[in-house]
Amino acid sequence: MPITRSQLEAAAEALKLVLKFDRPADAVLHEFFRAHHALGSHDRAFVAETVYGVLRRKRTVDHLAPDGTPRRMLLAYLVRMAGISVRELAAAMKPDEQSWLARVKAEPLDDLPLALRAELPDWIVERLRSRLTEPEIAALAKGLNEPAPLDLRVNTLLTGREEVRQALAVDAVVSAPTPYSPVGLRIKGRPSINHHPLFLTGAIEVQDEGSQLLGYLLAPKRHDLVVDFCAGSGGKSLMLGALMRSHGRIYAFDVSTARLNRLKPRLKRSGLSNLHPQPIRNENDTRVKRLAGKIDRVLVDAPCSGLGTLRRNPDIKWRQSPQSVEELKRKQAAILHAAAKLLKPGGRLVYATCSLLAGENGDIVAAFLTEHGDFQELHCSEILGQQGIVLDTGQQLKILPHIHATDAFFAAVLQRRPQ
Repeated sequence: MPITRSQLEAAAEALKLVLKFDRPADAVLHEFFRAHHALGSHDRAFVAETVYGVLRRKRTVDHLAPDGTPRRMLLAYLVRMAGISVRELAAAMKPDEQSWLARVKAEPLDDLPLALRAELPDWIVERLRSRLTEPEIAALAKGLNEPAPLDLRVNTLLTGREEVRQALAVDAVVSAPTPYSPVGLRIKGRPSINHHPLFLTGAIEVQDEGSQLLGYLLAPKRHDLVVDFCAGSGGKSLMLGALMRSHGRIYAFDVSTARLNRLKPRLKRSGLSNLHPQPIRNENDTRVKRLAGKIDRVLVDAPCSGLGTLRRNPDIKWRQSPQSVEELKRKQAAILHAAAKLLKPGGRLVYATCSLLAGENGDIVAAFLTEHGDFQELHCSEILGQQGIVLDTGQQLKILPHIHATDAFFAAVLQRRPQ
């Protein structure tokens, strides 16, 4: 279907705003669509898909369109990466753009440096080189540059996975069980799940399979006291509550009241009565300190660079920097230190990130264990195996999109030694 001039102009305007990298791309596009309510659903889909496409392939797009104008970046992406023919663009192009696009189509790309082929900033590639070969980096990058599938978590407090699968099939929504999480479903295509009755009644939540595995690493028992230290909008807290069958007590802490407010409608439809959201000022808040030594399980899904979520958020690789990662590492160490104080002897803590960088992952855990002789590290694959989940990534959980079809997650399980 030919691309219209108005579609291309709208996409260029949206891309110009996104390329400021002062806010997450999804927030920028949400605001853009609100301001351009006359755009139809087909036009919005074109704008979103092309903007995200440029963000995923920005190194190559910059190489093909070095003048950096959003319009030429879009045209280069559409012709070289999206498979759009020049003929389909003819009605939207200016007179001088056809000859330029002919040169773009002929530009060789096979011998570009690794960072350009991987579509990653140089500093990220350099950090990956310390533990990955060039072919491994290229394979990882290919996985990160593919759009993510839609994963659901079935709320087992209300229903079962097969029941949900059958109900979705009635509405022509095709799904398959996720290979690792016993409560996950992977959806074919991009149906509007947020309006489905199963979603509106709390039977399902959108949650990447990798994120679901963190709940099985924590493995809370029914009557445990649990803290989700960086709860955000509560996706993992809700899963923990379901695993506990709404028994025990879960404190969902976060420094953002706005994020916790987004948990409230989810909690209401979940059927849970054991989950208690509580805003805190920081990791040393009095609400945290009063629980010292009383908690059975603590989840620390630490604030991180988010580089493991590039399938969903490709703008992150352009918004992060070595400096921002150093600041995050200091925050991660402080949060882990504070969260560990909550545990009873014999209690379990899961430290997790959705980062690719060892500095945010294994290095943080190693430094913590060096400073805290009263903690020991448990084996992630063994913990998952005890629950019937066959996934051998070693002592620490390390899952990657091109291998496991999930976002990239890291996790380590730490236990406070029994007295």
